[in-house]
Amino acid sequence: MAKIKHTKTELKAQTDALKRFQRFLPMLQLKKQQLQAEIAGINSRFEEVRIAEKTLIDGLDGWVMLFSDTSFDLSSLVRITKVETDTGNIAGVSIPLFKGISTETAQLDLFETASWLDDAADLLKQSISYKAEMTVLARQRELIQEELQMTSQRVNLFEKVKIPECKENIRIIRIFLGDEQTAAVARGKIAKGRGGVVEEQLLEEEVA
Repeated sequence: MAKIKHTKTELKAQTDALKRFQRFLPMLQLKKQQLQAEIAGINSRFEEVRIAEKTLIDGLDGWVMLFSDTSFDLSSLVRITKVETDTGNIAGVSIPLFKGISTETAQLDLFETASWLDDAADLLKQSISYKAEMTVLARQRELIQEELQMTSQRVNLFEKVKIPECKENIRIIRIFLGDEQTAAVARGKIAKGRGGVVEEQLLEEEVA
């Protein structure tokens, strides 16, 4: 704890600081709760997309034989060209918002390739879209978690350090000023008492 001056000016400074910390703390706590709620929402959406992707992949089991019967390179069937995002703001944090994807599909020769490849291309696009959205959601979560960590640190700093420190400083300064005032009163009484004795002695000398 930094050394403080035992003055009325310092008492006012500590009192003002305490009021400031007590005013900001509820706002920080509210922001912390909002960030936590956003992370929970992102986690929920991430799980929804993950399950949707898994369901899609599981549904491809019946296509395995078809894949094995073709010489077409499925990895070249669909290529992602762009992940489309927008920018959102959560409690002052700029985050990417998933909008969709742009893809390119290989040109298929209707006479040389199987007809079901069109359906396969659609499924691959959907799978790629799910993966892209999960990537964006993961980035959202990362950014908000960073802000949550900083906000939590500030809440802890205010709750456990700054506010108790100000209260203790105010208590110490008030005790010191109170003791000074008591001592001043005592000195005044002593001085007054001594002054009365001197006056009596002078009066006695005059009478004599």
